[in-house]
Parts: sequence; C-alpha cells; structure tokens
Amino acid sequence: MNTADPPRFGVEEEFLVVDPATRVTAPQAEKVIEHARQALGNRVSGELTKLQVETRTDPCSSVAQVHSQLVEARTALAASAVDLGLRVVATGTPVLSGSVPAPITEGARQDRGNATYRSLHDDQAICAVHVHVEMPDRTRALQVSNHLRPHLPVLLALTANSPHWDGRDTGYAGWRTMIWQRWPVAGPPPHFTSVEHYDETVMTLLSSGVLVDTGTVFWDMRPSLRHPTLEIRVADVPITAWESALYAAVIRALVMSVGPAIDRGEDAPFVRPEFMRAAYWRAARDGLDGDGIDVRTGTVVPMAAQVTTLVDGLRPILRDNGDHDLVDGWLEELLTIGGSAARQRAAAAERGDLADVVDHLIAHLT
Repeated sequence: MNTADPPRFGVEEEFLVVDPATRVTAPQAEKVIEHARQALGNRVSGELTKLQVETRTDPCSSVAQVHSQLVEARTALAASAVDLGLRVVATGTPVLSGSVPAPITEGARQDRGNATYRSLHDDQAICAVHVHVEMPDRTRALQVSNHLRPHLPVLLALTANSPHWDGRDTGYAGWRTMIWQRWPVAGPPPHFTSVEHYDETVMTLLSSGVLVDTGTVFWDMRPSLRHPTLEIRVADVPITAWESALYAAVIRALVMSVGPAIDRGEDAPFVRPEFMRAAYWRAARDGLDGDGIDVRTGTVVPMAAQVTTLVDGLRPILRDNGDHDLVDGWLEELLTIGGSAARQRAAAAERGDLADVVDHLIAHLT
C-alpha cells in the first residue's frame, strides 16, 4: 500500500425516513427502498428498524467519485421519498419524539436479536456513516486497525451529528455514540496481535451469547464480513454529502499514512484505556466545536486544532491521491460554518422549535 497505488474505498450512509407534516420518523423505509431501487439498484437497502434506509457507493478511486455517488444516492433517495409523500434526513439520532421503541424489521435474525439484546433495540433508530478501505488481507486490516485506534476520537468529533434525542437537546454533539456505549461489543476495537487472536475473540464472544452472529461485532473498526476491506464505523452520518466525502478522504489517507510503520514492523501506538474512554466521551459531548482530549498525552486541545493538525499531516498523501483541493475546500467550509451538531442547534435556536431542525436536515440532504 503506497501513495503511487492508493487503495479503493467506498462509503455506506444510513438515513431516517420522516413524515413531512409531523417531522416525526415514519416506519415506511421499505416503501422508500423499493422505489429508490429503480434508480440505485442494490446500492440501497434496509437496516435494523423500519425507520432507516442505507445507501452505498461502489468502490471508488478518488474522493470526487465518492462525492458524486453520495450525491447521486441522496438525490435518488430524496426523490423517491417525495414521490411517496415522505422525506429523508441525515442525522445520527431522531430529532423529535416518537422513535422509541424503534419498530424492528421482521425476521429470524431480528427475533434472535430481540431475545438477546432486549431493550437495547429500543434505541436503535440511529444512523452512521461507514467507510470501507480496500485491504490485501485480514492481517493487514488488523494491523491498520491497531495503528488507527488513537485517531478514533478525532474522527468521531469531526462528524458528530446527533445532538437531539426523543424531542430534546441532550447537551451532546454525538448522542449516537453514547447509545452505542451500552452495547456489549462496541466502541474502539481491542488491539489484536493476529487474525487468529481476532477470530478466537469473536468466537468466544459468540459462544458466550454476547453476539447473535458475527454481524453483531459492532466495534468502531472491523475487518468487513463481506468485502476485502477494513470498515471504519465510528462516525455519525453527517448532514451533507460533502461532509461524508471529506471524512472518507481523511480515512483513506490515514490508512495509507500508517502503511510505512507497519511495513517496518513498528508496534502500534499504545493508548491508555482510561484516556481512550475519556477522549470518546469528550468528543461525543463537545464535537468539532469544543475541546477534545489528546489520547497520547491526556491533555485538552481544541478539537478543531486536532482536526487541522491531523489533515496537515496527511496533505502529501491527499495531494498524491488527487483529493487535496477538495478536502482543503471542504475542511475550510466546515470549520467556518461549524460541525453538523452545531448547525442542528442553530436551526433549533431560530424559533425554539425542533421541527425547524428536521426542515433544515431535509433541505440540506443533497
């Protein structure tokens, strides 16, 4: 893996279906999916609840291609929803009340999930963006995962877009992350020494009844079950397609940046678990527009500065990938207008009405 031959990458985005009159989530995802398949084919599918729709890009070589496919999918999804008298929004959590307990889709796997996880399923109307980066094998995927772990809190803050939950402001920028922390296999992945170590860990969790199947390994990074990729899952789905594309470009450059250290046989950076947990919490609470904890030192640093430092270090790779100009422009825009969570709150503050947040999300989907 090197900058002369960058890996392909792709993005999955999750969305909520809402009623345009009430602005409350609507359990009509199946209808929207069926309609959107006319334009997107197998690039659109369902999720755990009847409120959610997922789209995906094909494997792409550049962030321009990723962005184009994200816009295409969001546009097709929005048009399908409108045709059905519905709307689609990109937010990590529902804004208004009416989504708890979430209506779960039917099936044998879902029945096993309900029996295993019980009331944890009630809060599963939550939406993320997942980035897949091509890997030569699972060994490399786990090595990259080990080296990327220190960056997870910054990536979380970069995309935090879930300040509201069940009709109220939670005080957090990324409430979806706090919901995920309650699951038995979620959050930052462990450090794995080998594929055998990973498989042994997953099989032990499976045999203990903690997992329904290997698809319920919900760590924020994992080797993909279906693709030859490392899947990075830490982020809320952002309000706009360009924010997801920015995030994806940073992820791919990060993956490439750790390649030389892996090739030299260097150990992944050690992160104290108490610092990682604290950094996750602070990133979820304050998001892009607040302070964050540097997991290497435990010190508090403005999150915008941490993001800027991260991207500055990736610029040679971004330039070689052909992603530099778009990433620079998008990052400047993001730091100017504020993170997704801050923009949700700004929409709510105009009239003190959370319905305005939903309207803002509808208007900025594409």
